[in-house]
Amino acid sequence: MRVRSFTLIVSAVMLIAGCATSRPAATISPATLSPPTQSLRDLTHLPAPAGPISVAVYGLRDQTGQYKPSPDSSFSTSVTQGAASLLITALRDSRWFKPVERENLQDLLTERKIIRALEQPQDQSQVQLPALRPANMIIEGAIVAYESNVRTGGIGVRYLGVGPSELYRQDQVTVNLRAIDIRTGDIIQSITTTKTVFSIQVDFGIFRFVSLKHLLEVETGLSRNEPVQQCVREAIETALIHMIAQGARDGSWNLKNPDDLNKPLLQSYLQSYDEQMSTAPMAEADKALLPTGDKNVTQK
Repeated sequence: MRVRSFTLIVSAVMLIAGCATSRPAATISPATLSPPTQSLRDLTHLPAPAGPISVAVYGLRDQTGQYKPSPDSSFSTSVTQGAASLLITALRDSRWFKPVERENLQDLLTERKIIRALEQPQDQSQVQLPALRPANMIIEGAIVAYESNVRTGGIGVRYLGVGPSELYRQDQVTVNLRAIDIRTGDIIQSITTTKTVFSIQVDFGIFRFVSLKHLLEVETGLSRNEPVQQCVREAIETALIHMIAQGARDGSWNLKNPDDLNKPLLQSYLQSYDEQMSTAPMAEADKALLPTGDKNVTQK
């Protein structure tokens, strides 16, 4: 009986070990396009604008001040430094905006000078290149926060030294976008979005004596970390959708068909914003302005 139990345990261990050491199918694969997010699908299905708006993006800075924990390098930041590129891509995908190059404007101006020098090197008159397109609006913003271990937890069970366990961790990234009118410097819209970064680890282990002097110990497991750059991208796209929806309702820009404002896609984002604002707690300074009998009333 003991020999049979030992044989079954060894067979199970070999099966588990084989699964654990086998290389995942996705380890070697060709490069592909970045997988679309749910927010990207919504962004590309927004109602058409009355006309695309020329916008300039000078950067989307990392203001988190966060670096990856050990054993990673102390110079490796927790979030991507290419958020401006993600924002420009989202602006183009929305079909609401026409981004113009501003982040590397000096490179563009240098190339235009080279064209003039090569086409007519001896002639003093300059080549008539098309004028650069001016922007009507600036999109600014930043990755304002990255919080680690916002929530952690797990569960596990063992019986006679055999059992699985699961651990999870939630981080949080916050992005702010604002639209600025170039003529007046007014802040037209300002939106802040938050995205959860989810990590999970699953383990299975065997720890038991198979005989008086023989100890069997086997461990296997896997972990999965949600890519931070994908979370930053989704937060940027969601902020842009909210900005477009808020601007369409406030009259900052116009829809091609004004009745499109009542479509379910825009209404879902507008309703989400209104619900969040309605449940926000009232500041103490605002409560002081209420009549005496209403100072205990909270905003709903």
